[in-house]
Order: sequence, then structure tokens, then C-alpha cells
Amino acid sequence: MKLQLIAACAALATFAAGTAFAADTVTVKLSAPVAAKTKVIAGGAVFNCEADACVAIARSQTYSVATCKLIADKVGMVTSFTGVKSFDDDKLSNCNAKVMAKASGATTLAKQ
Repeated sequence: MKLQLIAACAALATFAAGTAFAADTVTVKLSAPVAAKTKVIAGGAVFNCEADACVAIARSQTYSVATCKLIADKVGMVTSFTGVKSFDDDKLSNCNAKVMAKASGATTLAKQ
């Protein structure tokens, strides 16, 4: 019985690994590097951020402005969002709107 369970787990792990390697990646470039390696969960994917880039195995829901906004909120302004699909300037602007508003608000408060 234990041997069957181990074999089933091994088969599942092999299938999952094969699926992961067959998937496409999405790369998010940042305007400034992150201070330390960071993981961000967004759009059903785990983005590994290091230096000025975040990379994840892409799923269909990964290519959304909502995903981009979560990443921008966690690690800073996004300059490009690429993979099978790429964001145009309008989508990047929408993605960074909250980060820009925060930066603008901080500047306004500092001046007062």
C-alpha cells in the first residue's frame, strides 16, 4: 500500500514538473532594483524578483493589469511586462497609476 502511494506521488510530481517546464514565462522589468530578493504572488503565479526584474511561470490570468498593479504596489514602478503577451504604454500607465499617486502624494505632503 505504501509503495503504491509513493509511486502515485512520484507520478504526480513528474507530471507537475513537466507542466511547469512547458509553460511560458512572464518577465516584469522594474524602474529601480529591489533591495533584496523578493517573492510576489500575483495573477496565480509566484514572481521571483531580483535586481530590476521579476520572473514567473505564466498562466492565462497572469497577463492582467491587476497582476501588474499588485507587483508595482509591492516592488515599485513597472517599465515593461512581457511574455507571450506584452503590455502597451496604456496598460503600463494603468498598472503604475497607484504607485504614481503614492509618489505624488508623498511629494505634496513633503512640500506642506
